[in-house]
Amino acid sequence: MDESIFRAPMTRLKSMGAAVMVLVCATAAHATGCPALLDRSMPRLQDEKPQNLCQYSGKVVIVVNTASYCGFTSQYTGLEALYARYQDRGLVVLGFPSNDFGSQEPGSNREIASFCSSTFGVKFPMFTKTHVSTSAGSDVNPLYADLRKVTGSAPRWNFHKYVIARDGSTVESYSALTAPDDRSFIRSLEKLLAAP
Repeated sequence: MDESIFRAPMTRLKSMGAAVMVLVCATAAHATGCPALLDRSMPRLQDEKPQNLCQYSGKVVIVVNTASYCGFTSQYTGLEALYARYQDRGLVVLGFPSNDFGSQEPGSNREIASFCSSTFGVKFPMFTKTHVSTSAGSDVNPLYADLRKVTGSAPRWNFHKYVIARDGSTVESYSALTAPDDRSFIRSLEKLLAAP
């Protein structure tokens, strides 16, 4: 008897089972209130262990692409100060090192983690080095691809900031020229933090 007759349906059943599991997991994430933008995992900078971004649901999230050797690198200080000041009110800063602009982040994940900790005392969550520029094509970080779609704005340099409101779908975009201690930026954050 030709056993290939049975193999093909079994292969399809396995594929369907995997598709159903993906659908069930996605539905469960949305049922728990995780917005689509955060419904993903990213590897943590320090140990490359996957971190589910759904843990930041309901918070005001600053997503920033960072670099260790940039004229804006001192913004780490301001970002850490914002995180320390507003963390209890629901603010989180998520850092994504990238070497896309001016090759200003050449180090390994371990070197970047050490630099951020020892030079700027960074305690906010950081993720592994990634591509954030549209020039990276299909290699662009999927979170950044989605943030660009939502805002119509892509990072043009290091320390570009996206601010995701508590609802997970309202997103504002700020260039590197907007410093973390900029008064209008802080006013905007405080307004988002005051919202339910």
